[in-house]
Amino acid sequence: MQLFGERLMEAVKTRRTHVVVGLDPDYELLPSDVRAAHPREAYEDEAQMKAACYREFLNGILDAVVEDAVAVKIQLAYFEALGAPGYRLYEELVGPARSRGLLVIADAKRGDIGSTAEAYARAHLDNAGADALTVNPYLGTDSLEPFLRRAKEAGKGLFVLVKTSNPSSTDIQDLRLDSGERLYERVAELVSGWGRDTASPHGYSSVGAVVGATHPQEGAALRALMPAVPFLVPGYGAQGAGAGDLRGFFDPRGLGAVVNSSRAILYAYRQHPETSWQDAARRETQDMKAALWRVAGLE
Repeated sequence: MQLFGERLMEAVKTRRTHVVVGLDPDYELLPSDVRAAHPREAYEDEAQMKAACYREFLNGILDAVVEDAVAVKIQLAYFEALGAPGYRLYEELVGPARSRGLLVIADAKRGDIGSTAEAYARAHLDNAGADALTVNPYLGTDSLEPFLRRAKEAGKGLFVLVKTSNPSSTDIQDLRLDSGERLYERVAELVSGWGRDTASPHGYSSVGAVVGATHPQEGAALRALMPAVPFLVPGYGAQGAGAGDLRGFFDPRGLGAVVNSSRAILYAYRQHPETSWQDAARRETQDMKAALWRVAGLE
């Protein structure tokens, strides 16, 4: 069994990319030809129609980005919003993505205790077959135990919310503790401890941290605080962060972080009407890949 941290870093090196493509399907933003191919009257209900559109679109995106991405991040909310057809589609996408050589991160932000946490771990890491899952640490260590066990015993990965990209993350994550440290810094220390038993030959654990690209100074400080923790970095592209903001997120070898972009890649055709939606997504992914490779010092 190969630990997730090792698989992730090997994939970055082998595929020569830090790009994670977020799969956040929005029906209103889909290309007109995809929507036209699935008229409402051809399906029992709107959810099945939208699921069919998402299936065609996202499989096309996988084909477009496969040479330039290291992973895809499936945002569960967009699938769960469709009910059963959407959840089935989520499960259906995991296999095709992995068969193309892409790692699959289920972005579900789960966090609960006891048997409920075990059920979440079984649903996403065992049954759906995702390589990694995003989790919320707010309920403490015991809420993560089923996920940590799979990281140690089944080669799965976790990405724990530490410093998220949304503006109001400061409301809670930046609170100052009696010790003088920020709350997110205390969570970072916990994340380092949780992953200590899953260190890979590259030095990185299978328990990672979600650190937003919109916080470049904090990200650089967290890289120093968590030298063995891989970062999943949202906030690139549509949320305003660029490659230059991420220099401090990488280690001296150019490793340590993978960077997610969703809307800027999925709907790149809206900025490039002269080309097909697949070619536009491919070009955006290639541009992001090259920019991050340079910033990581690997050019």
